[in-house]
Amino acid sequence: MLLEPLQASFFEELFAVANDLLIWEQHPNKDRWKRDVFEKFFEGAVASGGAFLIRDAADGKAIGSTRFYDLEPENSCVKIGYTFFACSHWGGGYNPAAKHMMLQYAFQHVSKVIFHIGAQNTRSQIAIGRIGAVKTGEEWVAYYGEEPKLNYVYEMEANTYVGKPKSS
Repeated sequence: MLLEPLQASFFEELFAVANDLLIWEQHPNKDRWKRDVFEKFFEGAVASGGAFLIRDAADGKAIGSTRFYDLEPENSCVKIGYTFFACSHWGGGYNPAAKHMMLQYAFQHVSKVIFHIGAQNTRSQIAIGRIGAVKTGEEWVAYYGEEPKLNYVYEMEANTYVGKPKSS
């Protein structure tokens, strides 16, 4: 798996992955599979400066996206999120591997990472728990150009990060 900084020219390639209702089934923004909604999401991803296209290292094809956002140097904290994968890459260790890569990088620069997970997104809540993040609260989050949605807040501290995802 490779993380490549997201570029505007990757839109069609990433939209081909995102154009799947099942990906967004439990997500707070269930219509993100639609082109016009995804365009807004993609615009925010590129504007963030911290987004990545996730590629399968075996064939180089796009399989999803993730990003760093809301860096708070004064609190030694950054958020990781907006992650999604093609259904073909669910359950194969791709999500924990991507999070592991990002956490290893983040913890060279900050002492805490925060994840926002949609309140009804049980798949992602389970996945984030498996890598050792702990639920610490709830927060209404306004995604780029979208209405606020209820999210659960999960945190991980550098001093508790074990360096690899927990097994299922």
